[in-house]
Amino acid sequence: MALVLAMVLDAIFGEPKWLWDRIPHPAVLMGRVVAKLDAVLNNKTRRAGVLAVVVMVSGALVVGLVMAALPGIWAEVIVGAMLLAQRSLVQHVQKVADALRLSVSDGRGAVAMIVGRDVRAMDGPAVARGAIESAAENLSDGVIAPVFWFAVAGLPGLLAYKIVNTADSMIGYRTEKYAAFGWAAAKLDDVLNWVPARFTAFLIWYVADGRASWLDITRDAVLHRSPNAGWPEAAIAPALGVSLSGPRSYDGVREDFPWVNPEGRKDAGPNDVDAAIGLLWKSWAIAAAVAVGGAVGIALL
Repeated sequence: MALVLAMVLDAIFGEPKWLWDRIPHPAVLMGRVVAKLDAVLNNKTRRAGVLAVVVMVSGALVVGLVMAALPGIWAEVIVGAMLLAQRSLVQHVQKVADALRLSVSDGRGAVAMIVGRDVRAMDGPAVARGAIESAAENLSDGVIAPVFWFAVAGLPGLLAYKIVNTADSMIGYRTEKYAAFGWAAAKLDDVLNWVPARFTAFLIWYVADGRASWLDITRDAVLHRSPNAGWPEAAIAPALGVSLSGPRSYDGVREDFPWVNPEGRKDAGPNDVDAAIGLLWKSWAIAAAVAVGGAVGIALL
């Protein structure tokens, strides 16, 4: 029941700015932990990176167990709601659609807040594709994966997942500084997201009006540079009838990534971003229904 309530609270309230202007968000605190471990332990070896992951995961599990032991379920509900990101994801993606309707320049500014690629040379369709890709990928690792680990291992599982995911976003890069030290965080993040990414793809496929062939989704998913992010992206592209991914630039270097759903339209626009948001909510609703069914089943045992 704590999971269901956390999902509902997050969907209704999201991340209220008035609160997080006054106190640090749990994700911010996790980021500080990762930064401290980076500063103290990073000697550019895998062994140090493994130690950092052990420390951060152990700490998250202990904190989760302590909080879960508090009377009642409200500590789990409130912390769970803080660490889910459905409404905030929708709000960020919607800002891109709204900005793109004003101008391509406004769209670039909005999409720069949610993607890591170069945005200066993006045209309108590239901006829309970036928003849709971010929507699909973050539905997986910002909503469905936390829900999954909350369901599997309660608050300790959720906190452990979130700190690993945070670490991956901070140190899981193939740079000189992090190629070795961030290896353990990146690999563990891949493992923890393996099931949620495929379940997210299934949810998107299930709620889409015109369902693509699952074989086509599999075909495109495995072409992605990430073992997980390609799955929700490969599911949402045919659901919207557009092509995603494709060539883009990072730090001034052009990368010729293959197209996802190459037979789709290359002219994605703000209406497609709106449609993607609709799929996010439908997928969330199915996940919430599954969570309710699980809660009822446990109550009846």
